[in-house]
Amino acid sequence: MEIINENDLSRVDLNLLVVLLVMYEARSVTGAAQRLYLGQPALSAALKRLRAMFGDPLFVRSSQGMIPTPRAEQLVQQFAPLLQGMHRAIFSKPAFNPRQDRYSFRLAMSDWIEQWLMPDLLAELLVDAPQVDITVLTADPWQVTPLMEKQQADVAVTVGNPVSRDLTRAEIASAGFSTLWDSQQIALTAALTLAEFVRYEHVLVSYRGANESALDEQLQQQGVARRVRYVTPHFSALPLMLKRLPLFATVPQGLVSNWCERFGLRAAPVPVAMPDYQLSLLWHNARHDDDANRWIRDKLHQLLLRKRL
Repeated sequence: MEIINENDLSRVDLNLLVVLLVMYEARSVTGAAQRLYLGQPALSAALKRLRAMFGDPLFVRSSQGMIPTPRAEQLVQQFAPLLQGMHRAIFSKPAFNPRQDRYSFRLAMSDWIEQWLMPDLLAELLVDAPQVDITVLTADPWQVTPLMEKQQADVAVTVGNPVSRDLTRAEIASAGFSTLWDSQQIALTAALTLAEFVRYEHVLVSYRGANESALDEQLQQQGVARRVRYVTPHFSALPLMLKRLPLFATVPQGLVSNWCERFGLRAAPVPVAMPDYQLSLLWHNARHDDDANRWIRDKLHQLLLRKRL
């Protein structure tokens, strides 16, 4: 790409190029002045500046009006498409057409949200937006804010309450937790009680390797504790653990129906009070008015509302 000398361009009045093109079409100082809503003296002054800028008469009087010189012909051929492109860039905001446009979105979320949402979203896009691709970036609640501040993703689906002056967060829905187990490994004859809950060992998802969570704080208030036997950052590891070992896993409600159907697990309400989690969309303020970004946000918003529990 050729280097632009900003000092050269700063001395150029781009309005003069508009005068050049209108003069070329009107072939008359009076006609060009009327089209530009200028007085004839102002148009004559602009033409004088154009001639000085290019070192050429540009237009000469004849019985047929102001005839362009070869230099004017050359300049019009060069500038007309440039000014037309500039006009489109300034005044024609391109609209995103999901049925026709090819686009690749980068969405940030944790693995359980991906399991819960993305099969439905991708199925919709195959019908509604066949040229749209999705790349998912792993983003737990601790990763999501810096990732979005750097604009490494278009939209994040997250829990918690991330705060940043660079980002916009829209709270969509709240949901709770359930406890899962395999009936071949833990045979409960009645509802899941607190005593049964702490009798067996647990698996825990922790993005930072902690072996306690808000659930353990609730248990302490009841004067009991559980043993966490296995800690992982991946929800996807839990179903196979439950199928082989007598373990409980307490997971977001969004995973429950799918895991019970696919893996034959049982589910019950957590036997202590647990605060709900808040599902939110997060995006950078720089993308707030972007047509494509607004479209995928709306898609995610509608999907979250349909699937909330």
